[in-house]
Amino acid sequence: MVRITNAVAARARSKKLLKRCKGFYGDRKNHLKLSKDALISALANNYHHRKLRKRDFRSLWITRIGAAAKINGISYSKLINGLKRQGCEINRKWLSELAISDPAGFSAIATTAKTGLTN
Repeated sequence: MVRITNAVAARARSKKLLKRCKGFYGDRKNHLKLSKDALISALANNYHHRKLRKRDFRSLWITRIGAAAKINGISYSKLINGLKRQGCEINRKWLSELAISDPAGFSAIATTAKTGLTN
């Protein structure tokens, strides 16, 4: 009877793992045990950092809006409160883009927010 091994499938699994670890530093790219640990860690960090990116961008937008609001003589929190009272549905991403690309338009929005605070 012929001896049966799992060599072909095992080699395929190993090659698939090492292919995903291409570009890793040192022995993490060409040793199976180290590659497996590195890949699990990399995939976990990848998932986590996709979530963190959303937080980072929101804080960047808020910083930009706050700086532009200070130029127009209003604080960030009062700007957002005034816009909500006026029923303005513009989100922070577009507010920050407006603050960068069209300062005159942003100042018009800031004056709208100021009127919303007085009402």
